Amino acid sequence: MTTARNLAFVACALLLVVSVSANDWSTFRGPDRTGVSTETGLLKSWPAGGPPLVWKAEGVGRGYASLAIFGGKIFTLGDGTTADDPDEYLMSYEEQTGKFLWKTKTGPAWNSGNSAWQSSRSTPSTDGKMVYVVTPYGVLVACEAAGGKEVWRKDLKAQFEGKKGDGWGFSESPLIDGDKLICTPGAEEATVVAFNKTTGDVLWKASQPETRGAGHASIVISEIGGQRVYVQLTAGGAMGIRASDGTVLWNYPIEQTTAVCPTPIIKDDLVFIAAGYKRGGALLRQVPKDGGKIDVEEIFPMKNDLANKHGGVVRVGDYIYADSDDAGIPYCAQLMNGEIKWKQRGSGKNSASMAAADGHLYIHFADGTMVLANADPAAYKEVGSFQIPGTGDRPSWAHPVIVDGKLFLRENNEILCYNIKE
Repeated sequence: MTTARNLAFVACALLLVVSVSANDWSTFRGPDRTGVSTETGLLKSWPAGGPPLVWKAEGVGRGYASLAIFGGKIFTLGDGTTADDPDEYLMSYEEQTGKFLWKTKTGPAWNSGNSAWQSSRSTPSTDGKMVYVVTPYGVLVACEAAGGKEVWRKDLKAQFEGKKGDGWGFSESPLIDGDKLICTPGAEEATVVAFNKTTGDVLWKASQPETRGAGHASIVISEIGGQRVYVQLTAGGAMGIRASDGTVLWNYPIEQTTAVCPTPIIKDDLVFIAAGYKRGGALLRQVPKDGGKIDVEEIFPMKNDLANKHGGVVRVGDYIYADSDDAGIPYCAQLMNGEIKWKQRGSGKNSASMAAADGHLYIHFADGTMVLANADPAAYKEVGSFQIPGTGDRPSWAHPVIVDGKLFLRENNEILCYNIKE
């Protein structure tokens, strides 16, 4: 009887651990970087004015960084958090209440270029023990998640000759994979670098031939022919890197464009990439070869109709959903051939950041309009929308987050938490 009770207790404990882990959103676009949440039992429609607001946290400062949520804590990046302090900070808040926990200075604010485009942009990544972020100036900072104490930092430009393929600062979210932390300096000899996540020691460097520098995408993981392969999209195109030693397995160059932002989408051996400014989207297949080599085949080349600037692409089943460049016109396309199923203007205006959960799309328009729409290839149908408070002064570009039956939004100086549980 005692053994049976013990086994039942262990089973329940394991189920609890699994459920808690499944609800974490530990990096940009979630733990697998798809922008798709595993949450279920969410509202099928929203009341007028939107779902109930649970809490609002102020003082986050300027920024387009989204949120990382892990172990009951929220992490984000912002600058100008107080009237007399313009610098940039990595910050932590309590998930349940929005209570401020700590902040650690990462460096000066990003004040280059158009004033509406300035400020912080990288979403932190965390494993619960440490939290990592890349500043717009290309400085990789590692801090303790519990209290924010800085442990180490690397200057990707000064130490690795890093460069961007555009003039808008670094915005990648570092990838945590086991004991490794991987990011993209964008240099000729160090396009992608793997560090020991505890010490910051360099484990390997991967070089993309004739690279144009880092884009804004974050690295994703694929498994091909028994090998773990990191896939990244730089300003020069897509690349596949053997995770164990940094060997570049394949390259897929793209024509130069103003900026390359969307994170690649992985489905089994497939890789979907997109770029904005009318560049388009393409579908590739990774093919294992003898000797541990991997080739990449083009299923279809860059199609202009599939362009996406920086709102991101989500895959639900056999279909992909995204904004048409930054027009505020969401589209649905069949993954395998790129055929457009529908393309329709939404309730909001300008660029739309997108996430998905429980059969629905969560679309965050740049004018501060938040929309719930059916993830349905048959037609675009909105089943809820509201205007997020405090928007309008600057674009609403931060990607939405769906965790624990809640919708989390970053709106410059504020984080807003909504209850979307059915």
